[in-house]
Amino acid sequence: GKGALISLLRQFGKLNSDKKQISVGVIGYPNVGKSSVINTLISKKSCKVAPIPGETKIWQYITLFRNIYLIDCPGVVVDTAGDTETDSVLKGVVRAERLETPEDYVDAIQEAVKREHIAALYGLPKTGEGSWNSSEELLEKIALKCGRLLKGGEPCLRSAAIYIINDFQRGRLPHYVAPPELKDDEEEAKKPKADTAEIEGVALEKQNLDSIARSSEVEESKGIAAKEDGDDVEGEDDDDDGSSDSEGEAEALAVGAGDWD
Repeated sequence: GKGALISLLRQFGKLNSDKKQISVGVIGYPNVGKSSVINTLISKKSCKVAPIPGETKIWQYITLFRNIYLIDCPGVVVDTAGDTETDSVLKGVVRAERLETPEDYVDAIQEAVKREHIAALYGLPKTGEGSWNSSEELLEKIALKCGRLLKGGEPCLRSAAIYIINDFQRGRLPHYVAPPELKDDEEEAKKPKADTAEIEGVALEKQNLDSIARSSEVEESKGIAAKEDGDDVEGEDDDDDGSSDSEGEAEALAVGAGDWD
């Protein structure tokens, strides 16, 4: 928020303490709140603001700290953004009064705004009698309701279209815009994911892991059985050695006692 941005500007000033003056420009599309950001930072109304594009016409220098100045710049429209004329109008880059045929952009506004929001703002029924089925009918009803008429009582469609565009640009018609998708993420998603590494000169062969696991289990069971058989044989040999030792001890005792045949 405000505190984080002010602390960032303070750090920037300390990093460039050798300079006598630092100027920070606030640049962006028209009617996005550049002057409002500056007024919030300095906690007073220093820059003139308005909910229409083109209010700031010249550069204005505003003192934030002793050696840091903020520059309020007019709106800048980037040609490389790839926006159509309709996108520019809906973003608030162009004033509705300066459009040659503002009626052409009402269809795009109806696509961006839900029908119930339009009906609620202008006091029209959403469905049924008295509703509208096209942009021309909507403009006629708004012109008659707001008193925007030509000679002879004919509804002025141009004035009604400007009225709708201004309401859209100033936020009276609720709508939202989905964030743009990142091109890098799209390219990465399109690339096939490699589960295994590829080595030149080595052919890739598919293996059945279930059969490998079963064969390893069989080999382990055979090894355990062979080990048990070997333990049994060693036990028998130990028993034979024990019996021969006892017989030899008995003969030695007999000799020592003088029992001769």
